[in-house]
Amino acid sequence: MISAISAEPDPEGCIVFVGRDAAGHWLVQGCKGQLEGRFISRTAAWAFARAECRGLPDARIVDALRPLIPTVSFEPLRPDESAIDRAA
Repeated sequence: MISAISAEPDPEGCIVFVGRDAAGHWLVQGCKGQLEGRFISRTAAWAFARAECRGLPDARIVDALRPLIPTVSFEPLRPDESAIDRAA
């Protein structure tokens, strides 16, 4: 049986990027796509990145040199019309 969690540390470590997207929102992305957050300020983004990296001994936080591309949509969710019909 193969475990999804490896006991061996990642030799490359986790890199966490802090930067803006094309719309100017502050983003934190990293750890090979397992981490993403959107923030109202650079200070808030860096605080989140530092907190997330505390438990990762080889993690590095770096400023993004290019605009980050969000992997998670930040569009508001629209109610599922079928759910509304069932509630009626």
